[in-house]
Amino acid sequence: MSDTLSRRALNRAMLDRQLLLRRSKMTALEAVEHLAGLQAQAPNPPYFALWTRLHGFRQEELANLLLTKSVVRIALMRGTVHLVKPADALAWRPIVQPLYDRSVTGNTQFGPDIKGLDHQEIARTARKLLGERPLSSAGLGAELAKHWEGVAPSSLVHVARALLPLVQIPPRGVWGKSGQPTYQTTGDWLGAEADPAPSPEAMFRRYLAAFGPASVQDAQAWAGITKLGDVAERLRTELRTFRDENGRELFDLEDAPRPDPDTPAPARLLGPFDQTVLSYADRTRVISDEYRKVVISQNGLVKGTILVGGFVKGFWEIKMVKKAASVVITPFERVPKRDLDALESSAHRLLAWAHPKAESHSVCFAL
Repeated sequence: MSDTLSRRALNRAMLDRQLLLRRSKMTALEAVEHLAGLQAQAPNPPYFALWTRLHGFRQEELANLLLTKSVVRIALMRGTVHLVKPADALAWRPIVQPLYDRSVTGNTQFGPDIKGLDHQEIARTARKLLGERPLSSAGLGAELAKHWEGVAPSSLVHVARALLPLVQIPPRGVWGKSGQPTYQTTGDWLGAEADPAPSPEAMFRRYLAAFGPASVQDAQAWAGITKLGDVAERLRTELRTFRDENGRELFDLEDAPRPDPDTPAPARLLGPFDQTVLSYADRTRVISDEYRKVVISQNGLVKGTILVGGFVKGFWEIKMVKKAASVVITPFERVPKRDLDALESSAHRLLAWAHPKAESHSVCFAL
């Protein structure tokens, strides 16, 4: 019979693997790999994710990795943009491609406009255009529309983005820089094509290393694809199995860390779109269903959150008024004074890191 892991035990395992029990001395590149990539729908969340996890992290560390092609921004898991090492981009995009294939015709906004068109021909044309020079969505749409008159450019771009592994190239994602996403294929940007024989088993193991112990449903929620139960079965003899308090089967790597549930968890500020609140089917190991509805908006925006005792207990926001920067922390419930003090201290450090040129910094609690 499998051992049962409490919610608190699962929480401490997740915190340990997500570098949230203690700050790590890993380099930014090592952390991106260890964490199985970083959520990156917006340009700055990966920087906040590393700031709260790494000792002395500086923005230029990650910016330089983007500029040297040591990491890339690409749509991967759950149909969202992630920041990953090139090898992971090339290995994982083919595995999650079914998600993008379904989005071509299943999208209610674009599906009717592209029905009956040769989608592969659109992708081939887009690949050729992007091989000539990088293009923004507007630029690519305008060029494609020359070949498919009467079709909305945005619908043609939707097909290209779904069927091609497109990298958002710098300066997109570089701290302090702005601009719309500009695309090249992985082949043109990295000089390498997608892995012809990708391993779902390797991807499943990487998920467990970063987020486990976890159920098949958790892994599928992270990846955005189905049929990972077959992958888990192929790996069963190599993995440990557990049960959660509701009886769900959990898988884990044999030698992965599973700290004592009584391990102290320091108060933390997690950045917007932090992957800890997005990478499970059952997210109660870190956030209650009630609080999740407040933190994640209906259109998919995810607030920066506070961890108290290892669990989400509120959210925070940076506000700029002229040249004054402040962090406003909104707890959902009563927080012990020692944790309030720790959050206030952390918020001041965050402001010094994120807005060093502001004329004043302040922290307040919306209690």
